[in-house]
Amino acid sequence: MIEYPDYISPKRKPAPTPDSVVENGKVHYGTFDSSFKELNLLDADKPCGKKASAKKKASRLTEWEAFEVNMDEGSLISAVYKTTFGMGFSIFVWYDKAEDKIYSWRNIVTKKKSRVAAQLVSDYCLCKTKHSNYRIDNDLLNGKASAKGHTKGKCGEFSINMKFERVSPLSNAVMPLAKDKNGELCNPLYSEKDLFKVTGNIVLNGKVYEANSRTVGIIDDHKGYYPYKAHYDWLTTMCKINDDGEEKYFGFNLTRNQSVDQDNYNENFIWVGNELHPLPPVVFTHKDGKKKANEWHVTDEKGLGLVDVTFKISKVFYMPIHAGILECYYALPFGKLSGYVTGTNGKKYVLDGMTGIGEDKTTRM
Repeated sequence: MIEYPDYISPKRKPAPTPDSVVENGKVHYGTFDSSFKELNLLDADKPCGKKASAKKKASRLTEWEAFEVNMDEGSLISAVYKTTFGMGFSIFVWYDKAEDKIYSWRNIVTKKKSRVAAQLVSDYCLCKTKHSNYRIDNDLLNGKASAKGHTKGKCGEFSINMKFERVSPLSNAVMPLAKDKNGELCNPLYSEKDLFKVTGNIVLNGKVYEANSRTVGIIDDHKGYYPYKAHYDWLTTMCKINDDGEEKYFGFNLTRNQSVDQDNYNENFIWVGNELHPLPPVVFTHKDGKKKANEWHVTDEKGLGLVDVTFKISKVFYMPIHAGILECYYALPFGKLSGYVTGTNGKKYVLDGMTGIGEDKTTRM
């Protein structure tokens, strides 16, 4: 049983999950203990602070599901997206640790041809083009998921065929990114993250990488109404550790987004075996600015000494988007971690040498 220290808001304690994220037009904000059966954010009365047509709401909603894997040989970020500006795509980014090299593929379709799962209980993502096909199947009611697909391009040919089985409690949070003129919470962002053991393989240009007992995966499901000017920083790891002589699955999620109440609504936590430890709000410092940054530093916002993480960047995948009224800066760095994060039990988990994966994203419409 996790005990919640004073620095963790009572609202961060997972509550029983309603069937729907929106009921009677109102969004359920908070932290929840299981997956939503219905992620009906389009049913919100005033998702961005005022009444809007169904078409307008659909145009403002951004959705994606990411399927992430850390192996001995490399780390993968893959996803299927539906964006606010009429475009969908699948993406595969493989960081080869020995080569210190990034291989990447992006497959663009119209928004209508990119399917993102309506929920994680029993639905799927799909994005298919002439040179690619990617499907993510979700069965998280039973703690399982799978991904199968292939793509080819300038970096050669890539395929994935993997199955996930949940090993830790999930994180499910709904956060407000703004307030309306009356001070009411709005611009909801839903995010669920799960940690998994992995079977299957990845094939890159004919070379097969088989999952083993050290392979760990994450699903990151995401739906939200971002403000016209939006930014977030994110950092994660996934691996296995020796915890007082016992081998356990381990990971963390550190995010600084535009939640208007970081103490009550954030998604910072540590996975350790069958426990999920919430963390307080964090702040990111990018040494030498954005594009020149080769090191990030993440600490807990109030200086309690609970989070002190250094991320030394090895390689970065950039995906800038310039599409009419939209400008997007997106950086996906890979590298090594050092420092520590602290569980609610007061124990410091040392991160030295672990693989770090981050995101630095800014959009303006």
